[in-house]
Amino acid sequence: MDWLIDNIVTLTIFVPMILGLIVFLIPDDEVWVIRRVTFVFSLVPLALALTMWFVWSDSFRIDPTFQFEQQATWFPAIGASYHVGVDGISLPLILLSAVLTPLAILASFGVNEKVKMFMTLILLMEGAMVGLFASLDLMIFFIFWEFGLVPIYFLVRIWGGADRQYASFKFFIYTMAGSLGLLLSIQIIGLSTGTFDIPELYNIWVNMDPVEFAQRTGLSLNVVKTLAYWAFFIAFAIKVPIWPFHTWLPDAHTQAPTAGSMLLAGVLLKLGAYGFIRLVIPLFPEMATNTAGLLATLGMLSIVFGGFAAFGQWDFKRLVAYSSINHMGFVVLGIAVMAYYFGQANIDAAGTQDALLATNGAVLQMINHGLSAAGMFFLVGVIYERAHTRDLKRFGGIWSILPVYGGILIFTSMASLGLPGLNGFVGEFMITRGAWGPFYIQVALSMIGLLMTGAYILKGIGEVLHGATKAEWVGHLEPMTFTEHCVIWPLMIMMLVLGIWPQAILAIINDTVSLLF
Repeated sequence: MDWLIDNIVTLTIFVPMILGLIVFLIPDDEVWVIRRVTFVFSLVPLALALTMWFVWSDSFRIDPTFQFEQQATWFPAIGASYHVGVDGISLPLILLSAVLTPLAILASFGVNEKVKMFMTLILLMEGAMVGLFASLDLMIFFIFWEFGLVPIYFLVRIWGGADRQYASFKFFIYTMAGSLGLLLSIQIIGLSTGTFDIPELYNIWVNMDPVEFAQRTGLSLNVVKTLAYWAFFIAFAIKVPIWPFHTWLPDAHTQAPTAGSMLLAGVLLKLGAYGFIRLVIPLFPEMATNTAGLLATLGMLSIVFGGFAAFGQWDFKRLVAYSSINHMGFVVLGIAVMAYYFGQANIDAAGTQDALLATNGAVLQMINHGLSAAGMFFLVGVIYERAHTRDLKRFGGIWSILPVYGGILIFTSMASLGLPGLNGFVGEFMITRGAWGPFYIQVALSMIGLLMTGAYILKGIGEVLHGATKAEWVGHLEPMTFTEHCVIWPLMIMMLVLGIWPQAILAIINDTVSLLF
């Protein structure tokens, strides 16, 4: 047991990758075996993540710093090491990844083309996602950041819709454009300080002496920090995505297969927000504070424009895709509050409360959005499999044919909307309450976007479920299968539990966030 705990983070990262390679050795024609073996394999990292969660809850609440750490020499010539570990911010996101992966695999049981490669890519992507959340070295962080692009690129490129080539190319170019500046900045930070270790850089890089830096590199520390900060900012802004860096997202979501959309919205969008919390704000506290107003404004614009754009869509999947921009705007608004207070030397009691509320809310909302967005994309996939269209104008009266599906769609839509009692409400309430003090103008304007959230959710429900039942659907839409119920019901249960008892996950998040302030 001690060996398991000592190596549990590394196992959670690399076990799904190794198991994915084992799946790749199964003969191509054994489709039934490939699907079920992949699903069983995906439960192993879930068991490891749950073990970490329960051990943390039992042993590390009193010391919510980085735990389960492993560090080994990797690239001593430049000061990079294999250093992984988790805290109360990264652990819930790792658990989210481990929960959504088996559900995405179940949702993919209908895939019939190149099944082995499809399942292998999903397991590889899970390892990359967990690896990034657990990385405590900038070089390791960047490796997993880049590696995670490859599976989703091929999932869209090979199994996507009619415009999959355009969507996958656009996704790759956008994210690679941000990654180039990120890599350059990471190299500058590591080579100028002699280390890429993130916990060490929180002290060394932040408190770097300008004179010593100039003597070592011949460069101005202020100029280098400014360039590095904006490179980090843009790379993570593209990944969130924050308006106006968002245009790759609707295309990628619309063309991706259902499992790809579930993981893209459920986890991959969180990588950018996590980058702001883990790297941008702690490594550049003064600059983050000085630009917090800009970040809050961009978050507000994402909320408003994302809401209006979603309302204007008639492709059901594209509507849900734009809703992710709308919801992630609230996460960005919460992160802006963290940035505003993090770089201040003295924070009064009211400011501390705002910072804790908004930062906790931002992390919690990442989890909540991951669950509801994955559920919504899955339900779009369910109706598309039967109707072979996502055009809202062609639907109508589906509830009379698929009443169970209709009830599930309404429940999941209400969680996405932020109905009190379901998970979407708690995080958004904490963010807006915490942001009101420093950014009351942005919060007030973001309410326009919140209004549009209700509008596009009701539009989607109304066009699909209500109205006259069209003859073309009568007798042609089969009820949801047992496998489909196995995908959506765990998500619905988690949406309800976190809506009624958010403390189940918020307590772990708050322990670490409280240390930051």
